[in-house]
Amino acid sequence: MAMKSMTGFARADAELGDVRFVWEIKSVNSRGLEMRLRLPPGLDRLDPEIRRLTRDHLSRGSCQLSLQLDRVGSASNLVVNEAALAAVTDAARHLATETGIDAPSADGLLAIRGVLEERGLDALDDADAVDRTVLDALAACLAALVAARAEEGGRLAAILTDQLDTIETLIEAAADLAAKAPEALLTRLAEQVARLTGEASLDPQRLHQEAVLLATKADIREEIDRLTSHITAARKLLTDDGVIGRRLDFLAQEFNREANTLCSKSYDKELTAIGVELKAVIDQLREQVQNLE
Repeated sequence: MAMKSMTGFARADAELGDVRFVWEIKSVNSRGLEMRLRLPPGLDRLDPEIRRLTRDHLSRGSCQLSLQLDRVGSASNLVVNEAALAAVTDAARHLATETGIDAPSADGLLAIRGVLEERGLDALDDADAVDRTVLDALAACLAALVAARAEEGGRLAAILTDQLDTIETLIEAAADLAAKAPEALLTRLAEQVARLTGEASLDPQRLHQEAVLLATKADIREEIDRLTSHITAARKLLTDDGVIGRRLDFLAQEFNREANTLCSKSYDKELTAIGVELKAVIDQLREQVQNLE
């Protein structure tokens, strides 16, 4: 099963008699599965089945499902309400007789609200056939949406892989600096003490002890180990089947937590620069992860 995005669009239609049923589904990211339905009058009875079918295909995402009716060929969606037309015609004739004004034209009568109506499903006597046609078209539309979300998921997977590669490179650079920390701290401490005291000759043993204490406080090996572990876990998730968005989002938060600690322990500008770049890439990673199902 391919990784899937929560963003997608699909369209499918089916015909029954002179009626074409057209489904359109749009989906965007969401914490859970949300559905908003727009159904023609007379098909509200299918609401529970439509929701069940959608849950069978999708696990997460905010989805707008819209069903539209069209007439095939020369058939019109509009019909004349004969009773309403007769009523307004009689009223118009009476008004013309009483006031002497011109009687309204045919197009004027048809423009009156309620005279022309949108034809519903009354012409289709077989309700079961209507339901089957609508639900079969919905299943086809949902399958197309799943395929579109999987295609987008493939593109996201490539982006996430590149971002994980960048994070890994930055972690390796931070690890190299961590290995040199004791010597670098010793040199910097000696320079600072000499500058403050004006003494060129200092006790090497005392300086070494102080440098060790500073190195202990600035030790980022635990953060490096945890970040490396998170990289391995994230790469494994990218190859797993099923819904992985929430788990990757949690890992992205853990990445960010370790990067913050690394920055707080930084003892020189180079390590700080690595930490800042690491946080930027992690933010980009989490932004992309938000779109995964």
